[in-house]
Amino acid sequence: MGGVVESGESLLTVRSVQRTFQTAGRKIHVLKGIDMTLEPGRLFMLRGRSGSGKTTLLNLIGGLDQPDEGEIIFRGHPFHRLKDDQRTEIRRRDIGFIFQTYALLPLLSAWENVELSLRMSKTIPKSQWKERVEYCLDLVGLSKRMKHRPFEMSGGEQQRVAIAKAIAHRPSLILADEPTAELDSQMGAQVMSVFRRIIDLEEVTICMTTHDPTILEVADHVFEMVDGKFIQPQQV
Repeated sequence: MGGVVESGESLLTVRSVQRTFQTAGRKIHVLKGIDMTLEPGRLFMLRGRSGSGKTTLLNLIGGLDQPDEGEIIFRGHPFHRLKDDQRTEIRRRDIGFIFQTYALLPLLSAWENVELSLRMSKTIPKSQWKERVEYCLDLVGLSKRMKHRPFEMSGGEQQRVAIAKAIAHRPSLILADEPTAELDSQMGAQVMSVFRRIIDLEEVTICMTTHDPTILEVADHVFEMVDGKFIQPQQV
């Protein structure tokens, strides 16, 4: 997997994807035939209320779950057909995750949290770790907070550490689940500014979920989800 995706090519394609869950003896159709394409170097948002299916779709795109029907093609490979260990290897090398709750280890400094992602990915030589960690933390505006632990940082700073951690191994795709939900409007705007910066400098694609209407204007594309389906995608 790896390599640069040429301009005009799709990074990821979702075709006719459906996902059903069995709950209390009945089937719940969460996704009802999703079609979407993610192009390189762009910011995509999945917008919808809680229960609309956006997090389920994000999990499918990231290979954390598999569809009941349909296809997910990531960099030309049938992601939906791969075994668990194959999907895990692709995630480790080519996908970064950002969560609403930051997912940082509390006893590690910002520096150590980012370095840990490099240790786990095994995609960048150890000789380059120091330079890469410094670069990523500087990119998100935390060059002066590298030695601080999460409990010594604001929510916005913790989320920016999480972003640095997600981009450290040079993924081509970052998936972010409600990354501004726990932040006030000012901190949320800072995080979105960081997203635009890393798209430009790292040439990464970001796909994120949100229900916050105030941040939609920074997206390249917004997919509106209602009851497991897309309303007509909007060009922003």
